[in-house]
Amino acid sequence: MQDFRELRVWQRARGLTVQVYRATAPFPKDEMFGLTSQMRRAAVSIVANIAEGCGRDGSAEFARFLHMAAGSASELASHLILAGDLHYLMEKVQQPLLDEAAEIQRMLTVLIQRVKQAPSRSDEPLITNNQQLTTSAQRGKPATRKGHT
Repeated sequence: MQDFRELRVWQRARGLTVQVYRATAPFPKDEMFGLTSQMRRAAVSIVANIAEGCGRDGSAEFARFLHMAAGSASELASHLILAGDLHYLMEKVQQPLLDEAAEIQRMLTVLIQRVKQAPSRSDEPLITNNQQLTTSAQRGKPATRKGHT
């Protein structure tokens, strides 16, 4: 098990979630249970699935939850486009959110690839404080930074 709060992708997704909540605050009240709720749920789902995957047993389970997080990021992007089409979001608000959702998807894709290459033993950390994968052979060696996920 590892601390999800140390993952940069979780940190970025958390920031995106806060931005989505702020961006949807002025949406029409009749959208409270429609697009507003769907956008917020999709954003929350990204961070929640990353966190839940970190608490699961082994790399296969972690990868499965990362895939769900990536799906939620795609769902959020679709909702953001609709919000723009409906003129609920101005482009200057919409585009940075779309860009961040795309970056989070990219980071998740890289992390999924790395997790799938990791050993599947549940008692071994998949990611260190530097967000890199480790194996039994690497334990005890100083960590080198390999990526930005």
